[in-house]
Amino acid sequence: MSGQETGMLVWLTERVGPLGAGLYAGVLCLVVLTVAGIVGLGLHEPWLFPSLGPTAMMFFETPQAKAARPLDTLVGHGVALVVGIAMFFAFGLEGLPFAPGGSLTLGHVLAGALSVAVTTLILSCVKLPHPPAGATTLIVSLGILRGFTAWGTMAAAIVLLTVMGWGLNILLHEHPSPRTEAAMKR
Repeated sequence: MSGQETGMLVWLTERVGPLGAGLYAGVLCLVVLTVAGIVGLGLHEPWLFPSLGPTAMMFFETPQAKAARPLDTLVGHGVALVVGIAMFFAFGLEGLPFAPGGSLTLGHVLAGALSVAVTTLILSCVKLPHPPAGATTLIVSLGILRGFTAWGTMAAAIVLLTVMGWGLNILLHEHPSPRTEAAMKR
């Protein structure tokens, strides 16, 4: 069977084992994150930030997982952004340096912990899990990236990564199927 009949990830996994799956995921992560970074360089905006890494890994390591679907990804990160912004302002962090910069306060701790808890609660209730969204809400609630321009840029980068990730998986004929799941368990 050719890679196009079964999907490139399954084809590589069947022939090369974990190395094949790793090559598929690694090369495609490299591609989508490099593109996001280059867009950021060109626009002088933060188009590459920590929660994009685990999102890209989910797209290419486990494209059949529910949490890796485009809807879960977009809703997950969208909820995370909104909740993170709400906690950032609710705890009055806009005038303080960002937490990892050495100014961790009780407000940062509460904003960060509550942003992850609320994001998890909402995504669980709407049955659209996407664990990397936990990093997005922390990035925002702790003030690592701040301001409506940065937050808008984060949203745009998430959309770009989702379109590229799923576009590549479709182009490479990678989709959920019993055969895909069986090969991935090996």
